[in-house]
Amino acid sequence: MFFVLPSQLIGFDVLVRYSLGPVSINPFPGPTRRTGKQSTALPPAALWRERGWRAVASLLLYPARPLRQQPKAVKKARLRPSGVTILSAQIRVAIAGFGAIGFAVAEALDNGIGGLELAAVSARDAARAQNRMSAFKNPVPVLPFTDLAAQADVVIECLPAAHFAELAVSVLGRGGTLIPLSVGALLPRPELIDLARAKGGTIIVPTGALLGLDAVRACAEGPVESVTLVTRKPPGGLAGAPHLVDNDISVENLTEPKLVFEGTARDGARGFPANVNVGAALSLAGIGPDKTTLQIWADPTVTRNTHTVQVEADAARLTMTIENVPTEENPKTGKITALSVLATLRRMAGPLRVGT
Repeated sequence: MFFVLPSQLIGFDVLVRYSLGPVSINPFPGPTRRTGKQSTALPPAALWRERGWRAVASLLLYPARPLRQQPKAVKKARLRPSGVTILSAQIRVAIAGFGAIGFAVAEALDNGIGGLELAAVSARDAARAQNRMSAFKNPVPVLPFTDLAAQADVVIECLPAAHFAELAVSVLGRGGTLIPLSVGALLPRPELIDLARAKGGTIIVPTGALLGLDAVRACAEGPVESVTLVTRKPPGGLAGAPHLVDNDISVENLTEPKLVFEGTARDGARGFPANVNVGAALSLAGIGPDKTTLQIWADPTVTRNTHTVQVEADAARLTMTIENVPTEENPKTGKITALSVLATLRRMAGPLRVGT
């Protein structure tokens, strides 16, 4: 197993999502720490309360041992990312949600990625999913999302945030690996980290539609003055968000940018559960959801979902911007999110890792 550190560079997590070749270099999960080797004896919920977000983030952003190629004699005795032995030469992957992201990931797995195998999917419209699945080379079952954990080693969560907890419990309770995209739904549920630890499970937070989380994590090892995320989206990509509805904020017929939210990443995740999970991921990588500042703009002058990360730290000053192309199926989601998930999966089975 080889590890390549980014040193003074940033953005390896984004670069890899545009170069999904035979070598995986997505920096999630991190190579240097393992869930089973945390220096503290406190459970995650206690860490959450007593030691702040950096302690908890280490459990989420530095997962456990990766899979690696085994000699032929022991090829069937492999380790899942959480360190639990599984009898399979492939990592079995299930996908909860068969929308824009879930379908793209499933299609890529069906086309073939070394060391990975699509095992099952779930969908709100099972009949439609079955019809789409019929075009796959190797169709898999369409199951209720609570049944996926029994069929797979890794479950990717692409569901509405309302179903997050139920799926997470079903996966982590069996000692499985969960890759959540509704990252904001994790913030108020530290007990899920306790469950993962108790059962030998793992939560891997992908970079998703953001960039530079490797650099933010590195800065967070020292003093950090501030972390700010400024998000700009076409107004249609924010329509219907709970914060807009509850505060009677209209984003229709705008002719200039409109600031619709400014506050903490925690409040932003609550008010925009389908729009700014990037804010939750950034807060986990850095100084926590209550210290991370989030601005959300409805901007009719942009055609891409745009995120700018600004960090003032003792080690560096960072300003990074990413402009994501929205998916045709769901303008709230960028195309790069599915690529981030694929990069994460490749890295779990790959021999080379680049990034913190």
